[in-house]
Amino acid sequence: MSFRDENEENGKAAADLKKPFLHTGSWYRMGSRQSSMMTSSQMIRDRSVSVLACVLIVALGPIQFGFTSGYSSPTQSGISKDLNLTVSEFSLFGSLSNVGAMVGAIASGQIAEYIGRKGSLMIAAVPNILGWLAISFATDSSFLYMGRLLEGFGVGIISYTVPVYIAEIAPQNMRGGLGSVNQLSVTIGIMLSYLLGLFVNWRLLAIMGTLPCLILIPGLFFIPESPRWLAKMGMIEDFEASLQVLRGFDTDITQEVNDIKRSLASSNRRTAIRFSDLKHRRYWFPLMIGIGLLVLQQATGTNGVLFYSSTIFQSAGISNGNVATFGLGAVQVIATAVSTWLVDKTGRRILLIVSSSGMTISLILVAASFFIKGFVEDDSTVYTVMGILSVVGVVGMIIGFSLGMGPIPWIIMSEILPINIKGLAGSIATLANWFICWVVTLTAPLLLSWSSGGTFTLYMLMSAVTLVFSALLVPETKGKTLEEIQFSFR
Repeated sequence: MSFRDENEENGKAAADLKKPFLHTGSWYRMGSRQSSMMTSSQMIRDRSVSVLACVLIVALGPIQFGFTSGYSSPTQSGISKDLNLTVSEFSLFGSLSNVGAMVGAIASGQIAEYIGRKGSLMIAAVPNILGWLAISFATDSSFLYMGRLLEGFGVGIISYTVPVYIAEIAPQNMRGGLGSVNQLSVTIGIMLSYLLGLFVNWRLLAIMGTLPCLILIPGLFFIPESPRWLAKMGMIEDFEASLQVLRGFDTDITQEVNDIKRSLASSNRRTAIRFSDLKHRRYWFPLMIGIGLLVLQQATGTNGVLFYSSTIFQSAGISNGNVATFGLGAVQVIATAVSTWLVDKTGRRILLIVSSSGMTISLILVAASFFIKGFVEDDSTVYTVMGILSVVGVVGMIIGFSLGMGPIPWIIMSEILPINIKGLAGSIATLANWFICWVVTLTAPLLLSWSSGGTFTLYMLMSAVTLVFSALLVPETKGKTLEEIQFSFR
């Protein structure tokens, strides 16, 4: 089944190629594939090049996500000084992105279902751009707060839509690695905000924050819409065209097309899901796994550890906390890149087990270091050694998180949710993730003021729970099509 042959046989290639960009807007709809487009056609015949190009474009969304997350760290002193903010006012500014993200998460699934994955990313880009401009030109706290809420709303949509889009366009043997690009891009965004924050003021840094979305919007016109979403919407011709260009013009996509159609036919027999239907394993089990992993991802306290990292570094004798935080961001990028390479080789489940085990051991080290420091003199050798061990533990925890618990919950969520409940269930899972993130960020300073050792002990216990959850309940999805994964729950 060749898309090129079909067009030649039907004699309507020109008409097909002039369709609007609304759903499948991309270079393969922009004109003839003959002489003037021969170079482009040759470049995208290899499916990995074509899919990778799509992933790199949508990865601008998670870069924006990471930049938003990291922005408040290097800008606290500058913003507080210029706008006369108190510590509590700046803390509110930092936390409002989580509030906005919760609102965006509630809407994300339905937006992505009704107007498509690309359309939802376009919608998400607009409040992000407006939010950064509001922050850059802020003269008081009200503009700061409004900008942060707008950014958060856009990020909430991005955090659901990007992993789902990548999972739906990627071939099964590349889906894990390409899905990990989502989290890798988040860490790159965080690292960039730390790095650029060392050299530019907070207003210019906010202007730079608009760049990912300013590039993303035109880039979306040059990639295909998710073929599975098109099929679900009944746009069969566009669905087959999108899938053909993603797999290469010379690739036989008959089997994949039939598998997707068969899965849709099965899921559409009952279009309305009733609450009583959730008692069936095909619904409650993937929903439990998806929500459970995204909740545990935040409950292990990574954001709390990052929040306190500069203080930990200073206690170990590292005077420049911002430089040390950038170094931690760089470690996070490298570890996530390793995960991207490993995930389709080792599988998702084994990386989750290794990740949560490493986090548990690292957090035991950090907690023990703080407990011991409480019983020794500040100028003693033991105190210095414990400070160094706490830094080692924090770095180990971030490496462990980045190897598995950072990228893989989003991958699994996008893989296992049945297509007929994906919008609603995905919104719930994303909302739960952002809510726990907000709780951890809000409570971290309170818990740390109560007991640093006790706080990291709580995070360690949650990492241990994650280890048990991953070992006993999480299924392996490596090497399976989305249709095979969802059929396995029946």
